[in-house]
Amino acid sequence: MIALGLAAVAGGGLGLVIIAATRQPNHRTLRSAGASPAGTSVPSTQVSSVPTTTQVPGPPTTAPAPGERRALTGRTIVIDPGHNGGNASHPAEINRIVDAVTLGKPCDTGGAETASGYGESAFNLDVSLRLRALLELAGARVVMTRSDNNGVGPCITDRAAIGNAAHADAAISIHADGGPAGGRGFHVIEPVLIAGHTEAIVGPSRRLALDVRDGYGTGSGMPRSTYAGHDGLDDRNDLGGLNLSTVPKVFIECGNLRNPTDAGMLESPAFRQRAAEALAAGLSGFLSGR
Repeated sequence: MIALGLAAVAGGGLGLVIIAATRQPNHRTLRSAGASPAGTSVPSTQVSSVPTTTQVPGPPTTAPAPGERRALTGRTIVIDPGHNGGNASHPAEINRIVDAVTLGKPCDTGGAETASGYGESAFNLDVSLRLRALLELAGARVVMTRSDNNGVGPCITDRAAIGNAAHADAAISIHADGGPAGGRGFHVIEPVLIAGHTEAIVGPSRRLALDVRDGYGTGSGMPRSTYAGHDGLDDRNDLGGLNLSTVPKVFIECGNLRNPTDAGMLESPAFRQRAAEALAAGLSGFLSGR
């Protein structure tokens, strides 16, 4: 059982936090410029120093009670913040075609943005860092595919490889959609059965998708998508990050950046904290049932 408490969080207000043991020691970070010191990350061969401003939240301040059992001790979770701040200005690098199993796809893309210019890569990283803090407090080992918003990539193939190399118990790729302006809501994307590739992960990824959908929908206040998938879920065979994964993995589109109502939520630090807490609840629910 996960103990919960209220604490001050970045962006103002109070947030619900998972009470667990102390944070993991510092490790080498993914990017050489502006990287966050906490957590585990994997170096990439595609590095850029493109400056992009990202609000980096601090960890929750609630300390664990003496002897408190850490709910996620022994678990490894990979968090993949989609895109990167330097992608759009480096087309030659991100447009390189890589093998996504069912088709060739660009190494990465620039991502979407709101009408006011708030970029998806910044949103993805902000929520991911908040989520990392919560999971580490619960005792998990967290591996990030990137830890800042100043670089290029990594490619979709490398993102999958990082999760595989970590032997993750669960992996989640965090995004925000660039859907139709009239469409609202979030959806969770799961892998489909591809012979010779995804047989081992389709079942557990389905359970992960359900737990993440339920946790996020309940905790964030974002409705299920009105334009993609069905009932907050979608399955796709064209995402290399899923097709190449050997560990349970899902993508989440946390809302629609091009819808004014969703955008107002996604731009809010208080909402991003709720989103991280909701994702932590979904991941914890999945891992507690394994």
